Amino acid sequence: MTAQRETSPVDLTTAHPARMYDFYLGGKDHLPADRTAAGLVVAASPDVPRVARANRAFMTRAARFLAGECGIRQFLDVGTGIPTSPNLHEVVQNVDPAARVVYTDNDPVVLVHARALLTSTVQGRTAYLDADLRDPGLILDAAELRDTLDFHRPIALFLVAVLHFLTDDDEPHALVRRLLDGLPSGSYLIVSHATGDLAPPGVGDIVDTYATTAAPLVLRGLADVCRFFEGTEVLDPGVVRLPLWRPDEPPKDTETIWGYAGVGRKP
Repeated sequence: MTAQRETSPVDLTTAHPARMYDFYLGGKDHLPADRTAAGLVVAASPDVPRVARANRAFMTRAARFLAGECGIRQFLDVGTGIPTSPNLHEVVQNVDPAARVVYTDNDPVVLVHARALLTSTVQGRTAYLDADLRDPGLILDAAELRDTLDFHRPIALFLVAVLHFLTDDDEPHALVRRLLDGLPSGSYLIVSHATGDLAPPGVGDIVDTYATTAAPLVLRGLADVCRFFEGTEVLDPGVVRLPLWRPDEPPKDTETIWGYAGVGRKP
């Protein structure tokens, strides 16, 4: 079981993307190194906090759509990040209190805050799995996952703002395929990803800053992001800029949001 592996100590001197993301969202779970790196990123592109909020809003809309209109009651969130309300289980259990969610991350800071991810309704259930996206077999075979989710029923796999922290050497498309292959027919894949297609002039400085953190930032174009959905039926409106995926109201200033998002259904 992955929960038995030794947890790495928190590095207080190296910025971490999860804590930087918390900074962008206005959270409090970040350290001086994170604030310094995040400050450099925002200086290079003041719209980064808006991009982070747009990403979080996409997650909420996708979760609500899948629970409300597609009837999905089981969710696997890989690369969870530091808890930020509303968390995934709060969104879907608001639709159906019996919904079940498994959160997965390998960041010791997220593990410290995992209790906030386990505040399920009485009818539903949540679990936390300490595991790495680079080892999909370990995730799929984990007791925490199998004890919480029913693999005879569809599962929604959330990979939100995590794949751009994998390098090409990690073979991210193959990792996604292995995870999706392990899920039942009728499951869904939810992806958001930063892109260089829409990035601001200062994006080079942003990439350079992330190269000094615990994980590099790898920007991918539309074609590469679409590749993650191979073998699925991509839902309307397709793979689009974050605010354009089934918005609650007409989005504004979408040209400043340099991220793609999409949802696909496994046949």
